[in-house]
Amino acid sequence: MKTTTPLGTALIIACLASVVIPAGVWGADAPAQNQPPPQATRPTPPTRLPNAPGMPAFIAVGAKPGEAGVLRGAPGMNPPADADGDFLIGPDYVRAPELTVPEGVPQGKVQQFSMDSRDSKFYNPGIARDVPFGTVDPSNPKTVIVETHPIDYKRIVTVYIPAQYVTGTAAPFIVVHDGPPMGRPDMGIPHVLDNLIAQHRVPAMIVIMVSHGGGDAQGHERGREYDTMSGKYAEFIEAEVLPLVEKNYGVTLTKDPEGRATMGTSSGGSAALIMAWYHPELYHRVLTYSGTYVNQQWPFDPATPDGAWDFHAKLIPQSERKPIRLWMEAGDRDLLNPNVMRDGMHDWVEANNRMAAVLKAKGYHYQYVFALNAGHGDGAVKQQTLPEALEWLWKDYSPGKAR
Repeated sequence: MKTTTPLGTALIIACLASVVIPAGVWGADAPAQNQPPPQATRPTPPTRLPNAPGMPAFIAVGAKPGEAGVLRGAPGMNPPADADGDFLIGPDYVRAPELTVPEGVPQGKVQQFSMDSRDSKFYNPGIARDVPFGTVDPSNPKTVIVETHPIDYKRIVTVYIPAQYVTGTAAPFIVVHDGPPMGRPDMGIPHVLDNLIAQHRVPAMIVIMVSHGGGDAQGHERGREYDTMSGKYAEFIEAEVLPLVEKNYGVTLTKDPEGRATMGTSSGGSAALIMAWYHPELYHRVLTYSGTYVNQQWPFDPATPDGAWDFHAKLIPQSERKPIRLWMEAGDRDLLNPNVMRDGMHDWVEANNRMAAVLKAKGYHYQYVFALNAGHGDGAVKQQTLPEALEWLWKDYSPGKAR
């Protein structure tokens, strides 16, 4: 099934009128498309102070001369698009003008198609939990015992093709996790890219927004796809999603890893880095909001016993630097122990702080944005920062250029 949606101002107003953003690119851990939402509610996370012990030495964006000790950013201001390091923004946010396309700016096309899980060689059948959540394994407190059952599901793929794409040329692209449902395409990234491409701030790239197989975290298909520390999900995208995008829309996607990026929020963020980490020959550019760099992998894997927490605990520190460029964000009220796990590896702020520290120590190109007055996958933060984040992500891109 394929549908085509014109880009219009009314859609972006509908999508972005509220700080509480619908599921999809702008959302965080969306309720399952194939399962009812969990019954348990998460406790309100505490506010983590930016000058607390162990926090990076943040540069407050927009602080005036003589205000070096003021830990707050100026409304609407983001870090420079060519600067690496640790930055602080907020507590007040301004919606980026790039989210509205002015008259006369060329607008790309947004189209959708569906994939049946029964046709997949990677994720057939899907899985779902039998109960809202599992129990901690008494013999291994780093994991949980979860009862699951098989499911079939439809995966929706939403594709943005810029007006500047020239048929037959190998286009750069970005894979975005937690893609929107059929008939309700998320217009945030397309509108931003219409503007950025027209202003020559980023290359004319194709966007491939891929929905997950349902549910969230341990025992659900989304958790299996996004939280597993392996190259499997990147291999699934390469073998089953990208060929259909090329076939359905007559486009050619670049094979150059410098022209391939991944992006996501929460577990979609950790999945974005997982794709590039295990397959750096495929992806070099990663963008994450509230990345789930915590211990959420299931089933348990002794090779990475701490799940994505192992990124900053051992994988990055103990490995040669990879050709990965990483933009990342966390909010001061980001998640803390959102489920039954109490293993000391479920603080999203600490995890992202640790990521920034090890990336800096290993000499990676990274930009870490810490957002005041912001929760998990915060919509207001995304509305302000996305254009700058994408511009930073694609800085110095040139087809065929080695890093």
